[in-house]
Amino acid sequence: MSSTIQRLRERTFGGENGAPVVSSADYIRDSIPKDPIRAVSSYITNLFPILGWISRYNVGWLTGDVIAGLTVGMVLVPQSMSYAQIATLPPQYGLYSSFVGVLIYCFFATSKDVSIGPVAVMSLTVSQIISFVDAKHPGEWSGPQIATTVAFVCGFIVLGIGLLRLGWLVDFIPLPAVSGFMTGSAINIVAGQVPGLMGITGFNTRAATFHVIINTLKGLPRTTLDAAWGLPGLAALYLIRIACTQLSKRFPRRSRLLFFISVARNAFVIIVLTIAAWLYCRHHKSKSGKYPIKILQTVPRGFQHVGPPIIDSQLVKALAPQLPVATIILLLEHIAISKSFGRLNGYKINPNQELIAIGVTNTIGTVFHAYPATGSFSRSALKSKSGVRTPAAGIVTAIVVIVALYGLTSAFYWIPTAGLSAVIIHAVADLVASPSQVYSFWRVSPLEFIIWWAAVLVTVFSTIENGIYTSICSSLALLLVRIAHPRGYFLGKVTLSDPQNADRRREVFIPLRPDGVTNSDVKVEPPPPGVVVYRLEESYLYPNCSIVNNVIVDHVKKNMRRGIDVSKIKPSDRPWNDPGPSDNDAIAAQAANDAKPELHAIVLDFSAISQIDTTAVQTLIDTRNEVQRWADHPVEFHFAPILSPWIHRALIAGGFGTGTPESNISQEIAPVVPYRGGRKAEWNEGSSPSDVETLEITELPVNVGLSRAESAPILPLETPFFHFDLASAVRAASAPGRPLSRQETTFKGAE
Repeated sequence: MSSTIQRLRERTFGGENGAPVVSSADYIRDSIPKDPIRAVSSYITNLFPILGWISRYNVGWLTGDVIAGLTVGMVLVPQSMSYAQIATLPPQYGLYSSFVGVLIYCFFATSKDVSIGPVAVMSLTVSQIISFVDAKHPGEWSGPQIATTVAFVCGFIVLGIGLLRLGWLVDFIPLPAVSGFMTGSAINIVAGQVPGLMGITGFNTRAATFHVIINTLKGLPRTTLDAAWGLPGLAALYLIRIACTQLSKRFPRRSRLLFFISVARNAFVIIVLTIAAWLYCRHHKSKSGKYPIKILQTVPRGFQHVGPPIIDSQLVKALAPQLPVATIILLLEHIAISKSFGRLNGYKINPNQELIAIGVTNTIGTVFHAYPATGSFSRSALKSKSGVRTPAAGIVTAIVVIVALYGLTSAFYWIPTAGLSAVIIHAVADLVASPSQVYSFWRVSPLEFIIWWAAVLVTVFSTIENGIYTSICSSLALLLVRIAHPRGYFLGKVTLSDPQNADRRREVFIPLRPDGVTNSDVKVEPPPPGVVVYRLEESYLYPNCSIVNNVIVDHVKKNMRRGIDVSKIKPSDRPWNDPGPSDNDAIAAQAANDAKPELHAIVLDFSAISQIDTTAVQTLIDTRNEVQRWADHPVEFHFAPILSPWIHRALIAGGFGTGTPESNISQEIAPVVPYRGGRKAEWNEGSSPSDVETLEITELPVNVGLSRAESAPILPLETPFFHFDLASAVRAASAPGRPLSRQETTFKGAE
């Protein structure tokens, strides 16, 4: 044997004493980019994603962006003033934060749907921070200065996390924990706004939620005239939405018009309540200058005191204990919604770049005296449904806010605060998880269901801060338990051939590339054309599922044929974040694409998987959607072997294994908040169940009343895409579309 082969063997299996000899120099050499100058240039360019699509901007995109920008602007103006009220700040500070958020974000965004600005949970957190600092240092700093300082410090921290590419840390917080925290916070906010809706005073509405509810019930006899504005306003908001939803089902051709009527309900209700307050209050002003109901009164026109922020080091020290929870909320809420809308609308977001975006937004916002802003669930859903095409829609929304700041402040004087409370309750109530969503947590992972309930209960009976810490700590504890105590299965050694009988052979699957375990001299044949076989070596859980998704999708896009010829699509119809080949390279790119095999099936080796969770099932659904969108046709997913009944149950909950028609499979099993009117995958739009390739289970053999001497299927017939071993899974995947047979996975009883 040559010395070269001997050295390769030693590097793979170890030297004479069996010790591994792969040096750390190999790891360092592989970690350093081959072209550092290009890597640095690419890093700087990637900080501004707008450079990748602004040169291709066209009229087709402009129409969708203008409509979406105006639509979001109509909702953002009343909402931002309402959320400033939650933060115990004057209403103009909500408008300041709104303007900076939607304007700055479009330059750094990797999501076209997300709308940054004041949000309810962050506003409530700011109010608690202001209360905390005032209790420790009464009268030393004003509320706006405290809020601006929080925005600067938290924005700087999040910006640093993004620049250091540490966005993967967010993956350590699973979806049920986020949903539980958001649900508890929504209940907290709604409970705190009911007294303002009814005009009830005399107690602290920032106390624990159950105290606020009890005190509100005790204070019902003290209800004031404000309820005459708040209750009808809240009822009108729900009646308009329900009516538009029902009419859209009855008159589908008018659904677009009814959608925009429903969108305008916030502005419509505020205008009507403001006119009613003006007609009543202008003749009922008391001698002391008070009005019979609470109204906003003077809202300063334009931006006030624009300039460098004043950051007091003593103030930073005073609010330091509250900064961790504010930072977590700032990044967690934004990343959660950006990922959600990315998978709903078929594009990938960059978590690190999104952290940079909200970091820059909040640090620059302090120049305008803005308070912390992050992504909004309700406005992002509205922006998506309005047909937004690119992040440039934020510029249109910023113009709407500017017009409101400089042209409508005199009208804001008469807005009743009870009406703003109605807007808050209506917007925040949608953040409460639906029963079906909570039940999906139970179906996939009962332990995460318990974490969800713990987050809700702690938030309701304690504080938001304790709620988020509880959800995060309990999730990490569960992860540590799963890592420390994985389910293990001992597998028998499989030989390639029997020396005594050359005809007896068995297929085994090893990595295509040498991995330091298998013999590098062995020639590994690839799987059949159109079939991808992937083995997962760790439990499939929320910290690693995004990486697995990226590996599979990137492999498919690199090695499998794309079903759609992008070069034939008009520039105005192309996605904003996927330009496709240029005109000069279109022919060569299409020829290279045609040379690749057509993707038929993906086989996942689950032999090492002992755990699976909600986030992983959702990511597997995302993987299926992405590869099918790339292939432009259904792709079979085969699993072998599944050794845990909990994994079997979780996969079935996600629509795998049974051959369910794609049109009946949910695109999102674990939404953080309900997304009304969600879209199907683009490749399957408009199709009916009969148009989609399905598996005819009725053609499979059915054996009833078997004796011990007869054969029977090892796995249930109802799950033909689950296989007992990897070899049978690959054989089944090699002939997609045919009724599968269980002959290769049967046993025969003893005579």
